[in-house]
Amino acid sequence: MPDFRRDPRGFLLSLYAVAVRSAQPLHTLKACLPEPPKGRTIVIGAGKAGAAMSQAVEALWPDDAPISGLVVTRYGHIPERPPGLRQRIDVVEAAHPVPDAAGMQAAERILELVQGLTKDDLVLCLISGGGSALLSLPAAGLTLADKQAINKALLESGANIAEMNCVRKHLSRVKGGRLAAACAPARVVTLTISDVPGDDPAVIASGPTVPDTTTCADALDILRRYGIPVPRQVLARLEQGGLETPKPDNPVFAGHEVHMIATPQQSLEAAAQAARAAGVQAVVLSDEMEGESREVGRVHAALARAVARRGAPFARPCVILSGGETTVTIRSLPAGTPRGRGGRAGEFCLGLAQALQSQADVWALAADTDGIDGVEDNAGAFVAPDTLARAESAGRKVADALGRNDAYGYFEAIGDLLVTGPTNTNVNDFRAIVVL
Repeated sequence: MPDFRRDPRGFLLSLYAVAVRSAQPLHTLKACLPEPPKGRTIVIGAGKAGAAMSQAVEALWPDDAPISGLVVTRYGHIPERPPGLRQRIDVVEAAHPVPDAAGMQAAERILELVQGLTKDDLVLCLISGGGSALLSLPAAGLTLADKQAINKALLESGANIAEMNCVRKHLSRVKGGRLAAACAPARVVTLTISDVPGDDPAVIASGPTVPDTTTCADALDILRRYGIPVPRQVLARLEQGGLETPKPDNPVFAGHEVHMIATPQQSLEAAAQAARAAGVQAVVLSDEMEGESREVGRVHAALARAVARRGAPFARPCVILSGGETTVTIRSLPAGTPRGRGGRAGEFCLGLAQALQSQADVWALAADTDGIDGVEDNAGAFVAPDTLARAESAGRKVADALGRNDAYGYFEAIGDLLVTGPTNTNVNDFRAIVVL
């Protein structure tokens, strides 16, 4: 691991790598695999880690036990197949974060695969973040174009992930436990990688195989609160409770199991242990941080400045770690003003850099553990004591970047984007700030 004093940027990158490595499916899935059943084993799933999870199952499942199925992942998220590993589970790609026809076709194929099963059969469901968009099958009365428009509006509204997925569950034919109902009477075992604050399996990928406690009324409230337009006939069905999801007391869930194979907290703790081994005090603030990305960045900056200036509340040197899922509200711009690019990790870094005010001895990295910040090709960005000065020299002002949600352009101009490519897992935001 790079020396944190001589190479703080390399040190932060190593911590991120440790966090990502600790959440790889092949390292975490084995202990949760069930025994092969008397009947058939069907593997289904969706998420950014879907292909890596299916490869892990193929590697660990007994060679003499039949297995087949279909998993959908994001475009470009299929890892290279290890030499000698026989493919037994089909993998297809679809769009994220706004669904497309490929995701809808995958959902239809998955529903077909689980038809006609018996109580002797096993459905192994592999779920990770991103599955809400990737496994998209609109409820009756909704078109794919409707779902795309609603999804895009939710993403830009500032709604948190639980709110977005509440709406998605009630406007779907597979989410919110409906996929589990379609598998009956087979036993369903869900293996999931958490990318949501609180690790609630009903929120991860909108919980296709677990019961849902939210209601049509909850979904209506969210749509109205954020001003999300939906077709009139869908509003009417929500008002009448006609799009209700299966609840925890539904017998369809009897005998089902859910196993959390990787979580944000586990990855943050792995990074903290690596930092301590390198001789740095490490503090994990929380794995459940939510809120507007730039504001969360400003709060982190206030804490880092206090440590840098007064050695409190944490002694120097230290690493401050946090996770969760922040949000970005897309600002309205005057006509003719170009909209920026970027995701929540980059926007966090903008708010952090602005509030740090070039504070000496503070370096930071914020990145999404799936390797993709929003819809861009970067995972996140770095912040250093000279970030504002270098950006000014490159003709970039942090206030302008924040006004246009242009984190990507700001950090690209100074060479401080972190580009990793897909990581084959997803345990949400990773933030690390080192104070020397």
